[in-house]
Parts: sequence; C-alpha cells; structure tokens
Amino acid sequence: MEWNLLFFLNSVLFGVGLAMDAFSVSMANGLHEPEMKAGRMCLIAGTFCFFQILMPLLGWVCVHTIAEIFTGFQRLVPWIALVLLVYIGGKMLLEGLRGGEAEGETVAVSAGGLFLQGVATSIDALSVGFTIAEYSWQAALVESLIIGAVTFGICMAGLRIGKFFGMKLAEKASILGGVILIGIGLEIFLTGIF
Repeated sequence: MEWNLLFFLNSVLFGVGLAMDAFSVSMANGLHEPEMKAGRMCLIAGTFCFFQILMPLLGWVCVHTIAEIFTGFQRLVPWIALVLLVYIGGKMLLEGLRGGEAEGETVAVSAGGLFLQGVATSIDALSVGFTIAEYSWQAALVESLIIGAVTFGICMAGLRIGKFFGMKLAEKASILGGVILIGIGLEIFLTGIF
C-alpha cells in the first residue's frame, strides 16, 4: 500500500459512498427537529462520524483476528439495519400521525435513538475492513479518519437541508422523517439481500 493521491481519493470516495445513508437520516433528523441548535447538529453529525470511523476499523480487526466468524455475521447486516431503522422510523411516523407533538414543538431524537441510527447507517462499513485488509494499521486508521471527516461534512449538510424543509413542513415533519428512515432501512435490506 502506497501513500499517494489515489489512496486519499479512494478514501474520500469510500466516505461519500458510506455516508449516503447517514446523510438521509440526518435530513430526517433535521426535518424532525427544525429548531435544532448548532451544538446538537455537531453531536448528531459527530455520532455518525464516530461510527463511520469505528466500523471499518472493526472490520479490519476482524479480518486480522476472527475473519470466519465475521463472514457469517455479514449475512445479518441487512436485517439489523432494517430492524433498527424501521423501529426508529416507525416511532417517528406514529408520533407524527398521532399528533404527539404540540404545535410548533418538536422532540429531539433521544440519545438511544441516535446511537441506533449511528449503528444502523454504518454497519455496512464493517465490510470496508475486508477491502482494506492488506493495509497497515496506520493506513487503515487514516482511511477510517478520512471516511469519518467526509461523513461529518455530509451529515451537517443533511441536517441543514432537513432543518430548512422542517421549518416549511412543520406539522408533517415527523411523518416525512419516519417514512424516510423506513425507506432507508428497506433500501439497505434489499441491497444487502439482492
């Protein structure tokens, strides 16, 4: 493995590809919470960033330690993502349909919900550990950090877009956010299965 422009370009492209689910979920969070402050936005984007850094590194470690067990686990990835995102999206959807929020008042995604979103949107990044298996641990770390930085930027953009439309669609934001999360869960599932 050489440290060259191609390495960094590939790392950025990996980051963009892996961050698309987190981008969509960030938009849903922005829709759900249009009054979100900058610190909260950084927390959400930072959570997705953390998991996008962690998962490729875990995949790399698995390849170098327990590769056979990880290969069996890979078949469960689409199912796990589907269950987590349908659960979170379903809660948002039901809340919006029941009118669970007072007019003009939104409820922030809970810490547990944010954790589940982070896991669900980054679990496919475990597979990146296989593709970078020949890298040294330093190169795997750098690649993961680049993926995380790209994810953070993309998620901040998603949150801003979601907030913008959340202000415009205030009473329907939870419904739309829930539908988006369920759709992402189904997309991850169908892509993983087929």
